Amino acid sequence: MIGVSSTERAQRPRLVPAGLALGDRVVPLFAGAVRYYELEPEDWRAALARVKELGFRLVDVSIPWGVHEVGPGVMDLGEHAARLDVAGFLRTAHALGLLAIVRPGPIVGAELTWLGLPERIVWDAACQARSPSGRPVVLPALPLPFPAPSRASEAFHAEVRQWFSAVGAALAPLRWPDGPIVLAHLDSGADALARDGVYDGDHHPDAIAAYRRFLEEKYRRVDELRRAYDAPDATFAQLEPPRRLTARVASELGPHLDWAEFQEHLRASTLGRLREALARSGLEGVPTSCDLPMSGAATSLDAPRLARVVELPGLDYRHRASPRARAELFRRTTALATLAATRGVPAYAAELGAGCSPFEPPRDERDDAFTALAALAYGLRGFSTRLLVEQSRWIGAPIERGGRARPPAAFWKQLIAALERVRFVELTRRAEVRVVVPRSLRRLERVLHALGPLPAGLVHAAGGGVSVRALEEDLALGGPVLIETDAFLGALEQALERRRIPYAFTDGALLERALEEAAWVIVPCAGALEPELFDRIATALGRGDAVSVGPHPPTRDGAMRAASEPRALPASADAGLPALLDDAPDALERVVERAARTLGLRSLEAEPPEVSVTVHHDAGGRPAVLFVLNPSSRELAARVTCAGARSALDLLSNERFAAQGGFFSLSVSGRGARLLELTDHLV
Repeated sequence: MIGVSSTERAQRPRLVPAGLALGDRVVPLFAGAVRYYELEPEDWRAALARVKELGFRLVDVSIPWGVHEVGPGVMDLGEHAARLDVAGFLRTAHALGLLAIVRPGPIVGAELTWLGLPERIVWDAACQARSPSGRPVVLPALPLPFPAPSRASEAFHAEVRQWFSAVGAALAPLRWPDGPIVLAHLDSGADALARDGVYDGDHHPDAIAAYRRFLEEKYRRVDELRRAYDAPDATFAQLEPPRRLTARVASELGPHLDWAEFQEHLRASTLGRLREALARSGLEGVPTSCDLPMSGAATSLDAPRLARVVELPGLDYRHRASPRARAELFRRTTALATLAATRGVPAYAAELGAGCSPFEPPRDERDDAFTALAALAYGLRGFSTRLLVEQSRWIGAPIERGGRARPPAAFWKQLIAALERVRFVELTRRAEVRVVVPRSLRRLERVLHALGPLPAGLVHAAGGGVSVRALEEDLALGGPVLIETDAFLGALEQALERRRIPYAFTDGALLERALEEAAWVIVPCAGALEPELFDRIATALGRGDAVSVGPHPPTRDGAMRAASEPRALPASADAGLPALLDDAPDALERVVERAARTLGLRSLEAEPPEVSVTVHHDAGGRPAVLFVLNPSSRELAARVTCAGARSALDLLSNERFAAQGGFFSLSVSGRGARLLELTDHLV
């Protein structure tokens, strides 16, 4: 912070729950991606003017290293090719009143060959991730597979620092308030789906050195390491990571789970190094963000861990409307919303589909609209659409290269106007039940998934659940505990949704937040919990909080070692809810019914069963917005709670509805959603 005045520091952008605080004003994070290098410079102003006309407050700008590098370490930032003048593009955005998110990478994706890296970096052996056999780890990327970069490689980071130094010099004068730059997005998590198997990589020498440092920080003393690994000759300096699943019993999983945890640590520490390098390049003081790809919870990208490094972890959303997609949107977004609330930032979509790449399963504008509305319904409060303006390798962008709006543009204009009208970024969704998922459970799923070397995240994204990827029959666990826990979660969700009780998913690291906000907290457990998590649950039960664990008692620690002393959860002193839940669906139905009665859990009534609803409240606690979602392919006649309002206005169709008997009756198109402003409240 040397050389920075207090006045300048006070002018820096700050993330707040409703968006970005810029001086005395708060700007919602409604951003749209535009790729300047794909457009002729004479088209920049028209395209950006259309972006602003649709209501977007920010332009999201990928700055691909591989596009700007014209020779080893030599960059063209507009000195020769006018279309590469990123500073000129940003000045045009600023002149039009747009703010900017910049994405200098090093990986930007952006439908580019090599994901935006220079080809020389891709083929530099010193920069490549390594498989257990020492070979390059190849990303099966389209249109051309290539060796993945090692995020531990010192050679790679040295090259990145050189790139950041060059691009930072061009961007530094454009930081707000002198220019439009208010947020910097670091790297891309997209490759985590393709090559993120626990035993797949990275075994680069620098990664193994970092792994050994990680173990030394975790265990501190070599005798603790030897005890944990049951390896009397182990040393921090010589320990090798596991190259395949060799555990014969659960107690031997410790080294494998440590390797999986190290991969989470490496992802986060890499972002920390990138953030520091970007700050040194001239962008010091600009808040940072990162993204978690589809099915990110099944990868090494741990959102709470990343949130300790960057201010704004965001999710990628590219879903086709379906009941399965709605459930996935619910789980991911509610967990993100809890994390964001804990950090005092908006729940943010780093990439929200507007059109699609030809390399992805096809989506149409109805899919994109449903995904956007469902994510907002479940707690999203800011987004960056990908991609607003037409480019190569993209289908269905809302704006043509010359700035003319296409039909999908109307939806985004209506949506942003609706969100602004009801001050949506200031509203909250209440969830009186929280499902708190321990990271150790996610880690165990990654280690034991049966389709290696395919990463768990890729299997999940393709439609496979834990039940098709759990390798646990030979670990002396007494049964397929992961599969049973997965079935328990499914049955629990069905029981809560049948009674229309609002609930949310939460990461295990945020248990205390869940205990503060929820009437009932449920922790899925496959028989193991981190000791500190077990202790917090036991303390909560002891003081009378309604906390339940299921379907297995936590008799092991997070590394699947049997506890040295017997551990048993105390009985809850609260409303008679069991501390340990049965996984039988009928038993879960009964306990959910009991919880609803004894804890006074509210429900949001709606029919038919395919319809989902959420209510969002203003700061005074008054219901302000009601979402009605129909992920099925057929139009439905719905009857949904009026949430205490006499009338409602559909902010996208301008239809008005009057409540009758405490309900609104309305139709919802297949793969459709309604965004209703609640008016004329009863109280």
